[in-house]
Amino acid sequence: MPDIFPGRLMATAMACMTLTTALAQTDSRPVLRIAVQQVTNTGSLVPLRERSNVGSRSFPMIYAGLIEIDRQGNLSLKPGLATSWKRIDERTVELKLRKGVKFHNGDEMTAEDVAFTFGPEYMFAATEPRRTGQKAVTIKTDASAAGAQAAGQALALPPEVPAIARRLWPSLEQVKVIDKHTVRFVNAVPDVTMEGRIARAGSEIISRRAFLAAKDWASWSRSPVAAGPFKVKELRPDNLLVLVAHDAYYGGKPPVREVRYQVVPEVSGRVNGLLSGEYDFVTDVPPDQIKTIEANPKFEVVGGPALNHRLIVFDKHHPQLADPKIRLALAHAIDRDAIVSTLWAARTSVPAGLQWEYYGPMFHKDWSVPRYDPQLAARLVREAGYKGEPIPYRVLNNYYTNQVQTAQILVEMWRAVGLNIQLQMKENWQQIFDQGAPRGIRDWSNSSPFNDPVSSIVDQHGANGQQQQMGEWSNSEFNTLATLLENATDMSNRSRVFRRMLEIAERQDPAYTVLHRSAQFYGKRKDIGWKWSPTFAMDFSADNLRMPGK
Repeated sequence: MPDIFPGRLMATAMACMTLTTALAQTDSRPVLRIAVQQVTNTGSLVPLRERSNVGSRSFPMIYAGLIEIDRQGNLSLKPGLATSWKRIDERTVELKLRKGVKFHNGDEMTAEDVAFTFGPEYMFAATEPRRTGQKAVTIKTDASAAGAQAAGQALALPPEVPAIARRLWPSLEQVKVIDKHTVRFVNAVPDVTMEGRIARAGSEIISRRAFLAAKDWASWSRSPVAAGPFKVKELRPDNLLVLVAHDAYYGGKPPVREVRYQVVPEVSGRVNGLLSGEYDFVTDVPPDQIKTIEANPKFEVVGGPALNHRLIVFDKHHPQLADPKIRLALAHAIDRDAIVSTLWAARTSVPAGLQWEYYGPMFHKDWSVPRYDPQLAARLVREAGYKGEPIPYRVLNNYYTNQVQTAQILVEMWRAVGLNIQLQMKENWQQIFDQGAPRGIRDWSNSSPFNDPVSSIVDQHGANGQQQQMGEWSNSEFNTLATLLENATDMSNRSRVFRRMLEIAERQDPAYTVLHRSAQFYGKRKDIGWKWSPTFAMDFSADNLRMPGK
């Protein structure tokens, strides 16, 4: 009997290819073209590794979370992959999963995928949750980090992943499967912020089967399989990210078949590309370019202040920054209002330190950044015994809008009070953090992904925040208070703890100083209906994008 099955298989495969090609050719949805200054700082598309504003732009299009933030609305929590949730007690939240959700590979999402996402193989490796009475221990992000991978784990996690995972979830004990569509998040300690943590970046759900089938973590990180409205087609770090529509997305079929994020580092290149019709959207438009774009009636600029503050960060281990008086002098020498008015055309503001109004009762209205007082700054410099020794200030080329211009202004303000700050231009974040040469001052920004201070001051500056993991700054009282803020349930007590943390990190032993609230402006085609979000996310789902003629 002749063997006919290989021929049948080949014919079936050819038919599938023909059908796929035909469908692509008949898909009349347009391609959306976006010029960005960068797509990823780490070459990774995994939020547990890529903690950046540029990642925040595209990740919500790739991933979906159990609880979502109303990004274009009032920033409240709303159902996502979970249709509902409820508190069981101070340590436990139960969620009902949405039925019929499909991952990018066509698999249906179940409780097993959720539990796996928050397990040792993908997130925590061999790290343990912090329990009652335990002090916070910094998990380093270098190659020698303890617990970098679980024993016998097939896909070795980079050391940054479990370190960041424990930053986001310091005390998560387990995610317990109740049934196919019900899970319970169980914390080792009380935590009033669990719902916010579930909604934040880094807690998105991935496909268990797809992750375990990946060749290695690097391969996975460039083509993750999740449940967002688009799936990854191509990533060329420092060049291009292409996403294609995930038509089975639970929130509806995307109105475009493809989204292309093209890296265009220079502002002029992005603006000229928009006006010439090469791009539909451009990001990081400085205020002085808004009139140029809007002079053409086909285009407009949208945007405004974001849930993000621009900071100057200190490495207190530098000999000239060991004395907190020098760090406080740096803070008092800054005329923040002048920066906001000249570089930002008063389109943003100086916030009340590292906090946001949407903290509600946890927001301290009477707090402020260190006042502009050059005489006080100069006196602090003299009291510290500073003799004009150089202090390095590492800066990227406009990773942040107006970054270089801001740095140049700051250097002059600091020089005016007797501080010798040496501007050092760097090419990437690896060079910014390099410990091969003395580190002093650097630029940064902090976001607040949900409405509680643990999402920012603890997340970024606590024992497992970036500053301490990178070895720039630490303070034992601050770390004790951070743990208390995470575990306390009495809101008035939590408010007092937060205020003391602000006092330490911004006045007593400065870890950073806030410059201004970040602002994000987008140039776009006027005929495209789209609403920007203060979260940095560019939402191109069916609910937020209307293409011409649709």
